[in-house]
Amino acid sequence: MVDYARTRAVAEELAKHAPDDVRGFEITDGTIVMLMSPPRPHEYAALRIRQQLDQQLPPELVAHTGGDIEDPSLGKLRRPDVIVVANAAFDEDTMDPFDPRDVPLVVEVVSPSNHTNDYVEKVEDYAAMGIEHYLVVDPRKSTLTVFGDPGPTAEGPRYRAQHDYAFGAPVTVGPWTLATTGLRPYPTTN
Repeated sequence: MVDYARTRAVAEELAKHAPDDVRGFEITDGTIVMLMSPPRPHEYAALRIRQQLDQQLPPELVAHTGGDIEDPSLGKLRRPDVIVVANAAFDEDTMDPFDPRDVPLVVEVVSPSNHTNDYVEKVEDYAAMGIEHYLVVDPRKSTLTVFGDPGPTAEGPRYRAQHDYAFGAPVTVGPWTLATTGLRPYPTTN
């Protein structure tokens, strides 16, 4: 197994020298993935989901666009598009990533070019981190997928529940319900 602390140090050094359009990095299974700034339609979907969550969350939770989630024991660092996190986590005077135990929901908006990352690797990583709910918003196909009930399986930790929706249908994610009529598919290119 690769030394996670060393891999993280390499990722931080790479990020210092990356072009301006690189917004951060993720680490999973010893692999560093540099993240590009997402396009506006991607950010729009994340904003709409965050705004709806903000209206439904109790005062002890907040929806946040940005922020890393890290579990060094698993060798994983991810940067979801939206997280729901304990409001008290912002009182901590630290630059450290959020602890996945403080995060009941992560949301990923599928990129136009790298969709398998959100549907395969991140499904496994977030379940292994014990994050209760994972919502995938896919503007390529105008669909949403809710993963829940993380736990042990024969293949290792996985989500044991999955529900698929289409844009326009109300989506239930744990105790929250999201309207999706305002979500837009990615523009088609010719």
